[in-house]
Amino acid sequence: MTWIERTAYPQFKRLTSARVLHVFFTPSPEEVDWAEQRTGSPESCFALVLALKCFQKMARFPSWDEIPEVVIDHVRRCLELAEDVWPGHGSSGSAKAHRKLVRQRQDVKYDAGRARAIAAVAIRKAAQAKNNPADLINAAIEELLRLRLELLGYTTLEDLATSVRAEVNAAIFATILRRMGEAGRARMEGFARRRAGRQIDVQRSRSPPSGPPGRGYGIRCRGWIRWTRSATPTRGWTASRRGRSPTSRERPTPRTPTPCRATTRSSRWRCWPA
Repeated sequence: MTWIERTAYPQFKRLTSARVLHVFFTPSPEEVDWAEQRTGSPESCFALVLALKCFQKMARFPSWDEIPEVVIDHVRRCLELAEDVWPGHGSSGSAKAHRKLVRQRQDVKYDAGRARAIAAVAIRKAAQAKNNPADLINAAIEELLRLRLELLGYTTLEDLATSVRAEVNAAIFATILRRMGEAGRARMEGFARRRAGRQIDVQRSRSPPSGPPGRGYGIRCRGWIRWTRSATPTRGWTASRRGRSPTSRERPTPRTPTPCRATTRSSRWRCWPA
């Protein structure tokens, strides 16, 4: 299970600053006129404006329980409504129609099936070089936002990342196992066995020589490196992104988080412009 806080999935923070309220949740006069022309009561207008501002900020429609009360109060003051007026779409059909209006205004499509397929492809592509589930979820979010699709639920993205990651890792392990051959598998099995009067090879490979720095220490370190390379001949088992075995002069590509705009923190970023 991946914590949602470790991903770029948009959500409300525990505390909402006055700057966030002013920048992201203050409706413009044009937006207020747009909502009033499509609703017939203050409650439904309130609900439509609130849904619009939340969708602009989060690329999804949060539930009423998820929206902080401070955000609701701020939008109510902007609309100059009484304190006893609460947002309400009315019937379920009206709520569906309001969501459709918001999507049309923001030029966003709602297609859960297509979104799932696109997210799965993005996660599978990212899983070839990344293993952190949060990075995989961020890759899916970035691709959905780029194609202007409404975001899927977090649990859906998490389940996709878990299943696709397991499939990709299983394929990688199977490829390595096939490249090892019988001799390689036997050698790795013997690598982990305890030998009489000697340290386990696995522990030895993880424990570089200790001692004060000096000429003797450098010699021991070079000997330990040579032994590690000879004891674990993995050069032909794994391949770099270019499709060949990496040489000792090549530096491994560092694993960095998916370059997702949402990783700049949701309080400073809007999914789509108003």
